[in-house]
Amino acid sequence: MNDLLPERLERWQRVERVARSVFHAYGYREVRLPILEKTELFARSIGQHTDIVEKEMYSFADRNGDKLSLRPEGTAGVVRAGIQSGDFRSQLQRWWYAGPMFRHERPQRGRYRQFYQMGVEAFGVPGPDIDAELVVMSARLWRSLGLKDLNLEINSLGTPQSREVYRQALVTYFSAHESELDADSVRRLEHNPLRILDSKNPDMQAVIQAAPSLLDFLDQESVEHFGQLQASLDNAGITYNVNPRLVRGLDYYVRTVFEWTTQSLGAQGTVCAGGRYDGLVVQLGGKPTPAIGFALGMERLVELMSEQQIPGDSTDPAVFMIMVGDAAQIRGIAVAEEMRDAGLQVQCNCNGGSFKAQMKRADRSGARYAVILGDDEMAANHATVKPLRHEVPQQQIAMGSVARYLAEKLDQID
Repeated sequence: MNDLLPERLERWQRVERVARSVFHAYGYREVRLPILEKTELFARSIGQHTDIVEKEMYSFADRNGDKLSLRPEGTAGVVRAGIQSGDFRSQLQRWWYAGPMFRHERPQRGRYRQFYQMGVEAFGVPGPDIDAELVVMSARLWRSLGLKDLNLEINSLGTPQSREVYRQALVTYFSAHESELDADSVRRLEHNPLRILDSKNPDMQAVIQAAPSLLDFLDQESVEHFGQLQASLDNAGITYNVNPRLVRGLDYYVRTVFEWTTQSLGAQGTVCAGGRYDGLVVQLGGKPTPAIGFALGMERLVELMSEQQIPGDSTDPAVFMIMVGDAAQIRGIAVAEEMRDAGLQVQCNCNGGSFKAQMKRADRSGARYAVILGDDEMAANHATVKPLRHEVPQQQIAMGSVARYLAEKLDQID
């Protein structure tokens, strides 16, 4: 688990700000959910025999003996909340969430045991139009952030019935090649053979590539659904690759699945992933409700922004207050408040210091202007306004006019 300190958080804050704006532009509303849920929720939704449930969840018994888990992903909690609130009964719901998730797995670049996700979920629409909307929305997010070189892969998993036929074909195929499988894949062969297709073991890629293709086992309705999704993406100008080996790691997915990947982050190249999970609401006790969503990994996205030298939201103050002497210190606090009332971000020098020392702090703060109050300024009832980032003469401004003067100057720069 890792700390998020101010300098690193600037890119996080940009992602959060831009994502919130994009999600709201499509009519998605924020929900905030508990970090702790009953362990049973994840066993029922994610799948009892997935790596997450078997090996990665942080689970414990509370004082009442109830078994609880730190959430390893967000979708199950969103569905549970929608069922309990009754919000799925009446109309389409478009929700988004953000927050920490927890999995006890081997840390790698951009992967931690406490990690952060932003997710989007849509409930109540069975057709491919909402699938296309989510993909198009994620593409808009990358453009809005200035990210480049992200590749989209899509696939269809079909219905549970057609996938069961495919599952049997996979078991037959991989059983005949069991000597070529690693230990994890042999274990998955009995309970979750589709996950073998997702293996990154280079020694197994040849046998995986020769396996039967899921697309050959799709039912006709799923074929038409997938075809309409592709037509919508083509019409929207979204470039994608159909990857029949893309299966996703959770049991609840059906039909459309997709991933956005990059080559810049090594083995952990998936930045955003999602898909359709039409049966999950019923599985968790609700009424039949079609649904689709995606989640993006904040750590990987921020790492990619760093790789592409995309800056974060600056938290530097616009103005640094230099106050030399007791009288200036007392008056300066009020002047700073007037500037904040005008919408300016102001950092005041604290703990005294000489004029030279305070000027060094002002320069290090990243502020564009310094407002200087000393004995001369106090006597004349004005402040010295000194530009810090460009060669322009400093000005003497009447004390009551400093806030308006700087607001106008900074508005011109912005």
